[in-house]
Amino acid sequence: MVSVLPNLRTIFVLGLTAGALNGTVGVHDAGAGSASAVSAEAPFLAENQSAMDKMMAAMTIKPSGDPDKDFSAMMIPHHQGAIDMAEAELLYGHNEQLRRIAQEIIVDQQQEIVAMRLALDQSLPASEPAPDQISGTAELKMQKASR
Repeated sequence: MVSVLPNLRTIFVLGLTAGALNGTVGVHDAGAGSASAVSAEAPFLAENQSAMDKMMAAMTIKPSGDPDKDFSAMMIPHHQGAIDMAEAELLYGHNEQLRRIAQEIIVDQQQEIVAMRLALDQSLPASEPAPDQISGTAELKMQKASR
């Protein structure tokens, strides 16, 4: 029997997407936390905002007349945005359950990007190893710096 209840990963991605579309992702109530807590979170928030801005810009396409091509042209940057946000969680997050979800998001979204490109006979991007929790933080920082 197929479950119709969404899994945590789906809820996480949908929540980030909804926040991005509404322009509400970020610190909702600056008075709720101390200035030092907000300051410590600033790099994460900046990276997340950058990922969302890049994603939203890339999702704005000129229709081609081919629904399959247009769907992929919008969904590939959407998936890449989820990857970029999950990488920010791996860099700055501390909750092990959320870090595992972020890892799953990276792997799943990369696989879906490949599947969409293959379905349209598009070339595939260069392969990159998925970051892991043990060595992923340092490797991820180096990858981000080289981009």
